[in-house]
Order: sequence, then structure tokens, then C-alpha cells
Amino acid sequence: MSTFYLETKRSLSLNRDMTPFGAFAADDTVCFSVIPPADTTPDSITMVIHGDGWGRDKTVWHEYPLQNEKGIFILWLSMADLCRDAGMDKNGGLAYYHYRICIGKKNLLLGGEDVEKLTDIHECIGERQLLVYDASYTAPAHWRDGPIYHIFTDRFAASRTKDKSTWIKPDAVLDSDWENGIPQYGEYPGAEVANNVFFGGDLYGIAENLAHIASLGTRTIYLSPVFDAASNHKYDTADYLHVDKMFGGDEALTYLCSKAGEYGIRVILDGVFNHTGSDSVYFNKEGKYSSVGAYQSKKSPYASWYSFKIFPDEYECWWGVKILPRVRSNDKKYQQFIFEEVIPKWMKAGVSGWRLDVADELDNGFLTELRKAVRKCDPEAVIIGEVWEDATDKVSYGERRQYFRGYQLDGVMNYPLRSGIIDYILTGSTEALTKATVGLYRRNPKWASESQMNFLGTHDTIRILTALGGEDQGSHTNAELADMRMSEEEYAIGRRRLITAFSLLTAMPGVPCVFYGDEAGMEGYRDPFCRRPFPWGHMDAELLAAYRTIGNIRAAEPLLKNGVLHLMQMNEDTAVFTRTPWGEEQYKLYIPVNRSDKEIRLPIPGEGYDLITRTVYKNEILLAPGQVMYLKMPL
Repeated sequence: MSTFYLETKRSLSLNRDMTPFGAFAADDTVCFSVIPPADTTPDSITMVIHGDGWGRDKTVWHEYPLQNEKGIFILWLSMADLCRDAGMDKNGGLAYYHYRICIGKKNLLLGGEDVEKLTDIHECIGERQLLVYDASYTAPAHWRDGPIYHIFTDRFAASRTKDKSTWIKPDAVLDSDWENGIPQYGEYPGAEVANNVFFGGDLYGIAENLAHIASLGTRTIYLSPVFDAASNHKYDTADYLHVDKMFGGDEALTYLCSKAGEYGIRVILDGVFNHTGSDSVYFNKEGKYSSVGAYQSKKSPYASWYSFKIFPDEYECWWGVKILPRVRSNDKKYQQFIFEEVIPKWMKAGVSGWRLDVADELDNGFLTELRKAVRKCDPEAVIIGEVWEDATDKVSYGERRQYFRGYQLDGVMNYPLRSGIIDYILTGSTEALTKATVGLYRRNPKWASESQMNFLGTHDTIRILTALGGEDQGSHTNAELADMRMSEEEYAIGRRRLITAFSLLTAMPGVPCVFYGDEAGMEGYRDPFCRRPFPWGHMDAELLAAYRTIGNIRAAEPLLKNGVLHLMQMNEDTAVFTRTPWGEEQYKLYIPVNRSDKEIRLPIPGEGYDLITRTVYKNEILLAPGQVMYLKMPL
């Protein structure tokens, strides 16, 4: 292993230090500086860079020599020149690079994932990534304003003012035990289950409880699917042009968007555009609709939407689930319907954006055209993709994805951060959290990091309180998990860890998202046990107070919206991050985290005011077990 070299970066157009970043606009020029160790004098340093070779006949390489200026090696590199020299599109693309360091007859190859330090690589394994994005891109500012509240509509709140007797569908079963009811489940994960048992939550119920949602600092409500469908989860869309009547119908969504606006809250929808239900207007396998569905006739107006191996019973479906026939998202007729009818209708009704279900299964062209359709309706609308991995270099269905090149997504669901936080809180392991914080921050465009949907739980995951405090679900059956609850001791441990985890989550670039009920102390194992009804009247006061405090700090504090992230230290007991100004602020946030179960004394660089406890500290702090501080400090 060689002695570390340092790499710094500076943007010419922005006149800013860009060292934490590895993604730049296509019209920018960036100064790359390599600083050798004090006892080393290289003869030359060359940047060796190439465009992404995925899906291409050949990889285009280019070399740029750095100039030695008083011992620091400098390269001013135009991103437009890079795109040309590395065989990339003029508006951007993905590239990889390393440095060749020549000292006498010895050549070193340096790259690696560290933000500043260059490390040895073997051949080209471990190169540094560089992403160039379309210079015309602008991020929706409102999305970053404050926390998101994610609602599974059937389980959040039932309207107290509406007569819902005519809303119940013939095939639906209503469970009236809101307090203790157990969601319908299959014998084992993936087993067939009707999902036709409802608890009665609706969109008017959400509107009646906006004061609670707003008290968390919420600026956006994200609704799991609401369009007409047979199931309680609504991922089996039956009709994109109508809200399910069990949720209140079209009028209820328009009403909710309007009432939420009075609280300064916007509403985004779950766009399930990769598949429909088999029991739908478009496929009509059950023959319930007056339309001629693709299952019924090869001459159906929807026939080109789907792929049949043997008509009509062998068709492509999502992960083999027969009730979810997969749509060909590159089909022009399908695209025309979504972009010209579905998107405009709901955005005119007041919707402010979309979360795209299984975005990595949608065609690249579909995502590009979807963005145009959405932004045509509202230039400030947000588009977030469900992507479980690093979105900058994701490959799916044989294609390199282009999410963050400035013409598809604004951000993705930040599963790596969730995993990194849980791993750190439970075990003290630092690797995943480091990669998910400063690691992804370097690979993402800054605007993408700030637009990530950061969360600890969703309708697809075990409840975060249970994950942090409960017994591992292991090999337990669904029947066993349905009744499993934490002991008082486990619950207390889980609550303390959850406050730590949410405080850490909120300190990171991106927008924190609260899954309904996490703030109230809801527990539960895998789907569907994470989808129980909200415990109105039985909320955990300590958790609720913590979520309100942290959420409102996030809504008010500029540096948590756009401040630059730096990792100062991380070990199994403590982590320290800072957020420094990108705008005109004349202070920084110093964020120490104690994940351990013991008090820890730490020095701090001067005087700091903790936004959480509203206490002033000088030169050192004493962190209680699980405590996180947001210390406001002079630069």
C-alpha cells in the first residue's frame, strides 16, 4: 500500500470547493488537484479516464496530464471536453478514472472510493466514478422543505364525518376491529392471499387528521396507491383514471390536496406504471368490466400493453404474480395514455409529484418521457423512484440506468441509508453507514442527494421499532409473527434506538420520511404486519415528542436542506458529521452521535448551541446513551 495522495476538486462556474462530490453539470469546468505526500515528488501524474463501457461495442479511453504547480498537480477539465473525449453524450453520462503516478521507473495506479484520499488499485479495479448530468436540470425546491409522511390509506384513519355505507365493494370484507385487528396474511411469505380485508381508512380521514401530520414538520404527504383496485394495497391497479371509492373516490383526493395546501403540505402519489391488475379495465381477466381487455381478445385496444407467451393464459407478470400482468412500458399507446390522460388529470386535481413503483423495471425512454409530461403540468413537481441500490450506476434488465443524468428522476428511495443506519445502531459496524453517507454523497449529484427519500421503514419493511428492539423474525411463521410483540424491556430499548436513528437520518442530506405510526410507537414484523391500523388514542408520548422536535428542526434549518456533508469521525461508539454552508449562512452544524449504551464525553471545536435541547455547550459535551446533538457553531 502506497502513502496516501489527496484529491481536491473545485468548480470554475460555481467557484466552490467540490471535493466531496463526483458529479458535475455538463457545462462546468472542474479543477482536479492531486497533492502528493510531503516526502514524495512524482515525475508526472496523469488522469486516465474512460466513458462507461456498459452496452457499448468499445470503451473510449483518454489521458489528461496534470501540471506541477509548486508541488501540487493540477488539471482543469471541461466536462464538455470530457464527454467528447470519453465517447459520452454531449449532455452527460457516466465515466470512471484513476491516476497514474510516475516516480522514476515506478508507476502507481491510484483511485478508490474515499472522498479525498487516493488508494492503490489493481489494474482498473476500484476506479473513481464521475457522473456528468444535463446542465439544464433544476431540482424542485419545495420537496426539500421538510419531512415526508408516508400513508397506507386503509390503515391511517377512517373519516368521522362521511357516510361510507355506499363505498363498500361487493368483494370487500370490512374488519371493524381497528384497535386490535390483524391484517390478512398468507400461510408463508409470497403465498397467495386475497388482500380483500379492509379496516376502513380513507382520504377524508387523512384530511381530518392533518393537524397531527403537520405537527411533525411535514411538508409532503406520500400516499401508497389510491387508484381503483380490488386489493387493500392497490398495487393491482384496475383503473388509473379513478380513485378507489373505498377511499372516497376522485373528489376525496381533490379535497385532501386542497386541505393539505392550507397547512403548507403537498401530496404525491404512488405511480404503479410497471404492471396493472389482471382484474382491471385493461386486462379484464375476470370479465367484470364492459371494456374488451387484453386477456379477452388480441384485438383489444390494450393488447399491445402486455406480453403473452401463449394467449391468453401464459403472460408476463411481475415476479410471477399472476394477478399483476406486467405492462410493456415502451409501448407507445400505453405511454400516450399515461402521459396525456393519467398524469394531467391528477396533477390538475392538485397532486404535486410521483413516487414510481419499481422504477428500475420501467423502460429508460418511459422515464424520460414521463418527466417531460410531469414537468409540463408543474415545473416544480417531484419524481422519486423506488430503487433499492446505488442509483448512479444501477444496471437492470441489461440497461445502465440514467436516473441522475438530469432528465429522469429527482431522487430515489434511499434504502442504502436505511440499511446503514440500522446496521450501525444495532452492531456498531461503520462500513455500510460510511458508504451510504459520504460514499453515496460523492457519487450523487448534490441535488440528487438533497432529494433522496430517506426513511427507516415503509409498507414493504419490518416496522423500525421492531427492527431495533424486537426479536429477529428469523424462521417464524406468519401465524407466529401475527401475535408477536415486544416485551416492555425490548420496547424501551427499541424506542431509545429509534430516537437515535431518526435523529441521525434527519441529519443526512435528503428528505426524512416517516411511515405512518412510527412516531406513535407502532410495532410489527414483515408485510402485512407492518400495516396495522394507526393507534389513535394510544400514541407513545415520548416518541411523538421526539419526532415533532426533530421534524420541525428539519423544516426550519437551512443547513439540513442544502448544507454540505462531511464525516469527521466514526467508530463503533460515536460518529460525528458536519453540515457546512452552501448558501449565505455564517455557521455550521456539528452533529455528534452516541450509539452506545454508555455516556461518552467528547471535545467540540468551541461553543455550540444544541437545536434539540436548546442548551449551550463549550469545548466539550457529555452525550447520554443514544443521544444525538445538532450543535449550531460559528465557522
